[in-house]
Parts: sequence; C-alpha cells; structure tokens
Amino acid sequence: MQDEKVYLRLKKKISVESNQLLRLGDISYLTGNINYLNKVESLKIYQITEADKNVSVIDGFQLLSTLVDAYPFLTVELVGANQVIVDIKKNQKKANFGLILIIWLLLCIGSAMAIMNFHYDVSMEEVHQGLYYLLTGDKEDKPLWIQIPYSIGLGLGMILFFNHIFKKRFNEEPSPLEVEMFNYQQDLDNYLIYHENSLNNQNDN
Repeated sequence: MQDEKVYLRLKKKISVESNQLLRLGDISYLTGNINYLNKVESLKIYQITEADKNVSVIDGFQLLSTLVDAYPFLTVELVGANQVIVDIKKNQKKANFGLILIIWLLLCIGSAMAIMNFHYDVSMEEVHQGLYYLLTGDKEDKPLWIQIPYSIGLGLGMILFFNHIFKKRFNEEPSPLEVEMFNYQQDLDNYLIYHENSLNNQNDN
C-alpha cells in the first residue's frame, strides 16, 4: 500500500477580514496522493481575533502540529516558506483629497528646490555659459538653446529612470524605486516574522 503523503507550501503573505476563520487552504498550496485532499484543505487552522490587531504570523511548526493531531497517519512534507504573514483588514477611512493635494504640492516643491539647489551648487548656469562660448565663440548670459533642451532632457531622464509615466511602464525592468520598496518590504516582513511569531516570543520569555 502506498504511503499517504501531502506536500504543503505556505503562502508568504495573505490578507484576511477581521474575525475570519483560517483554514489550511487559505494559507497554503497543497498537493498529494490522497483522495481526501479537499477535506485536508478545509482543516481549521486559526481564528482571527481582535487581539491580533493588524497582523499575525502562523508558523509552519504550529501548522504541522495541528495536522499531526488531525491526521496522525498522514505524511506531510513542508516546502518553501516556514511562516505565513496574515495581514488583517480593518475599516479603512476614505482618502482625504485635500490632504493628498497638500502632500503632492509639498513633494513637488521639495523636489524642485532640491534640483535647483543642486544646479546652484555645481554652478550649472556657468557651465552652460562656458559650453555656449566653447561652441560659438560668443559670450551669452542666458544660452536658452542649451538650457531649454537640457531642462526637457532632465524631465525625460527622470521618467526613463523611474520607468513610469503615470501607470504606464516602458518595459518589464523594475525601477530603482521599485527595487528599494521591494527591499523595504522584505525587511519589514522579516521583522514581522520574528517579532509577531508566538514561538519566538516563547523563546524570548
């Protein structure tokens, strides 16, 4: 008789409603050679409560313990991630258009000031004047035919650098901002996995 075996891969992160009952199929992908796989997927794993607040972590060891109690003769093999981050949805407030507008203006003004201060520090105006003199042999205080294309190119360069114009992407390559956001999210997830994991809290105590 062939051994009954299930392969279990935990999802890295899921979003759930408040007070939701989590079943095995909600937090993992399952496959195996058993004919009652649907029954295993419906196994109750964890009940979200108000004590969980905004986030909770389900550890793979606790999950295996629950499976062993429910199906003691079933061989379970855990592959991939060892924890699931559970993001608990709360009643979200509607976006404040006035606040968004203020933040947008502050960001635009701050960016413009940063660019202008940079150009002042490196004496970009003198550079353009020197370049104009080098190309034409004449001195010009405002070489607009250099400054205007340079300003347009600066804006186009920023668009190409971030690989976005509004919601449109130019190619599949991630922008530097997306890479930084991804790294930040990875660090945040690792922090949550350690500090929100009840097994780690037990070890600390």
